[in-house]
Amino acid sequence: MDKLQRYRMVCTLSFGDIYGQIVIWLIVIFLSLATALALWSTTRQIYALATVGLILVLSLPFLLFAFVTTLLNHIEFTPLTLEESTRTSPVNLPPQETAQVIS
Repeated sequence: MDKLQRYRMVCTLSFGDIYGQIVIWLIVIFLSLATALALWSTTRQIYALATVGLILVLSLPFLLFAFVTTLLNHIEFTPLTLEESTRTSPVNLPPQETAQVIS
């Protein structure tokens, strides 16, 4: 292992890749709120709140799993050749001025 291989990491994730997951999550939230309103009465308020909490707590791990796996599926590692650099865009440095000695 005398020479380490350099890699370029590229993330190709776009909003369209997670758009469906966001829509499904919003549907879950609205369904849980609709369930809470259906159960809401003077005697069943605790059941309504428990239903919303239960739906959100049980669906959150699935949402996070979907987001993380989608993100990991869109990360690519490509090995660099000797001529390539890890920098993706040139850095705009100001032109260097020569130092003048004032005597």
